[in-house]
Amino acid sequence: MLLALALASPRVLAVAPLLSTQTTLSIPAQPLPEALMALGRQADVQILAASGAVEGRHSPGASGSLPLAQALTRLLQGTDLDYEVVGARTVVVRRRAFMPALSFESRLRGAKPSVPIVSALDPVQVSGVIPGDIGFKADATRGATRTDTDLVDVPQSVSVVTRDLMDSQQAFEVADVVRHVAGVDYVDGFGGPPLFRIRGFNAGNGLTDGMPNGVARIEDLPPLIGVERVEVLKGPEAILGEASVDNNFGGAVNIVMKRPQAEPVRQMTVSAGRYDGTRLGFDFAGALDAQGQFTYRLIAEGNDAHRTAQGYRGKRGSYLAPSIAWRSGGTRLLLGAEYIDNRVPVPDHVVLLGDTLGASSPFDVLPGNASDHARFRTRRAYYMAEQSLGSGWSLRSRGQYVSQHDSGQAWAFVNTQPSGEAGAQANAYRYSDAFYTLQNELAGHFEQGALTHELLFGFDYARTRTGTGTGNGSDALADTANTVTTSRLHSFNLMLGGHLPSARSNELSIDAVRPLGGSWSTQTGVFAQDQIAVGESWDVLAALRRTTYALHGNGTDTAPTQRRSIWIPRLGVVYKPAPDVSLYASSATGFQADSLLGEDGRPLPPSVSRQLEAGARFGLFDQRARLTVATYRIRLDHSVDLISPEPPYFATPGPGQTNRGVEIEFEGQPLPGLDLSTSYTQARIRNHDGSLPVASPRRQANVWVNYRFQRAGWQAWSVAGGIFARSRSLGHAGDSTYFDIPGQASMELGITYHADRWRMTLGAKNLFARTLYAVDANQSFVPLREGRVVRLSAAFDL
Repeated sequence: MLLALALASPRVLAVAPLLSTQTTLSIPAQPLPEALMALGRQADVQILAASGAVEGRHSPGASGSLPLAQALTRLLQGTDLDYEVVGARTVVVRRRAFMPALSFESRLRGAKPSVPIVSALDPVQVSGVIPGDIGFKADATRGATRTDTDLVDVPQSVSVVTRDLMDSQQAFEVADVVRHVAGVDYVDGFGGPPLFRIRGFNAGNGLTDGMPNGVARIEDLPPLIGVERVEVLKGPEAILGEASVDNNFGGAVNIVMKRPQAEPVRQMTVSAGRYDGTRLGFDFAGALDAQGQFTYRLIAEGNDAHRTAQGYRGKRGSYLAPSIAWRSGGTRLLLGAEYIDNRVPVPDHVVLLGDTLGASSPFDVLPGNASDHARFRTRRAYYMAEQSLGSGWSLRSRGQYVSQHDSGQAWAFVNTQPSGEAGAQANAYRYSDAFYTLQNELAGHFEQGALTHELLFGFDYARTRTGTGTGNGSDALADTANTVTTSRLHSFNLMLGGHLPSARSNELSIDAVRPLGGSWSTQTGVFAQDQIAVGESWDVLAALRRTTYALHGNGTDTAPTQRRSIWIPRLGVVYKPAPDVSLYASSATGFQADSLLGEDGRPLPPSVSRQLEAGARFGLFDQRARLTVATYRIRLDHSVDLISPEPPYFATPGPGQTNRGVEIEFEGQPLPGLDLSTSYTQARIRNHDGSLPVASPRRQANVWVNYRFQRAGWQAWSVAGGIFARSRSLGHAGDSTYFDIPGQASMELGITYHADRWRMTLGAKNLFARTLYAVDANQSFVPLREGRVVRLSAAFDL
């Protein structure tokens, strides 16, 4: 049975007196959110509930002199909601129980709570519900330990973007919410996919439902309509199998998808906004049979925008995600698929005509052709299965297969002069990738005196194809081809403007990129982990993984298959001196296989990193909010490879770096109706070769506030707003020349009306219409945003 734990002070022992307190009430039939707020005012109690759980529901009301328990029961009549007391005068309303998503085990099962158990809730057949997500505050993580684990027991910094926070920020894409997490930068791409940078390192390929992606998923990430929550895992995640051929030493982004559920969902979302165009989405879920053994989910969305602020055309996207689940006794199975097709214009940008931002091309002059763009098409199929073995043990298996077809075209400018004269060069690319991931685990729970063990033994297999040459391989995962084309330099004056033809039409004959490594990479891993609870105050997380990876050549000019093995340890300790305080320290190792060939014709050795981290979590306001403080140091032995400028194009290991930083985060509800999410980051990067770090602001801060009015007559309205600020960073203008990118702040604002079965939000981004520069820039690509963006969005329960 899954137990709901009240993470509160000893005052929680006053549950019975609070629930038996008689109050004279007058609450008519009305939408449930308004009824709960009325009860809170009339009974002088704090009532917390996730908006996604209560919106769209109706309450029959309650009148007369009633105990609080009876009043709550009446208001929640006819719903699948229940309540529990978590403070002296605080009540949480949530679904009667949660069922961890398929392939995840709840650490609460059989655990010894350090605070009194308020109530035992009957499990229901719902997958995908996250325990503890109330407003902006999350209490559990799925990705950090490959199990459902309470955040206070995780010796690692984990930032969670909840569903309520996404909705409050009027966000539609993963990048909209992740870029505001402590320690995270969003880096625009020129003619290709952008990327996330965590703690100074590229975020690698990330994870989907805890499964590592073999190649990058940024612009082909699903829209937020298909996402339950986003987890940002801080530090190297090679222990989880995320050791992509990209820098992943600072952390990873784990996307947790929505899942089939028995509770009906019938929702339509629409939006219209400047430069984002129009969006239309549907989210349907429910049971397929009377017993609720078969459940489904069907999510679809499309968007279309005519042009960007600068004049690039053709932003559009489509998304389709069907899934079905079956459960019988201790057996669960989920099957699903995704299709994503995104066409993304080149970001609005200017070109430097000198060594400073002041010497840049005018924003109203289009640097390139209006059709410059990148397109990403992704097909994903996945499964999750779990079989209970009894006595606290279970077998779990999950896997995914993904194929990607990407292309792009754009004009680049070199040899720029103050007069505007430059060399214009057309660039275009096409490539196809495929990968699959399999994870199989044996999970168990047992007690040994004062010790409680949560064991996990796993075997992982992953295979990735990044096509090279003409892709004439014979493997069953289809041929792939990576090609890049360029044109001769054209003389062009950026100050005078004028028309450049399509970059694709200016291609020279297509030349395949010479492979510097194999087209296939294979990774297998054996994984063991023990989460040990020592009494009520100590938790230890110990894990060890042995990863073996192989790089496979696929042509006459590539090296033969190369195999290497590496041990990856992880150790962390948590000490809880009080129920609302958690102190931790940890050590984690990361590595990145390198497929580039050195001068001897063999792949380079892997890059290896080590992170030391210490932090503290404090539960505040009767556990309605949490403050997290973390400090870290990551040392990398060697980083980005250096490639010889002349044939035969061999690579040498680049210099290493050391990153240090402090991160502070606060999320929760300090006052009735007031939800707050804020973060502060101070980071420093030192390159071991003495070069200056680019695109790396020292300080970043974020504040987001959402307030739902509490006064009678105003409960249907809420306002939200935030400020996102950072200090200056450096751009690279070539060789040893750098230029300043100024620090800046941007403000967003929104107002929402909540009706019984719908809600509508009017929001504005970059409220004061400032010129906002990205953190990354070089001489030919300085991405920026000008102007205010106004967006109207709505969600309807059908």
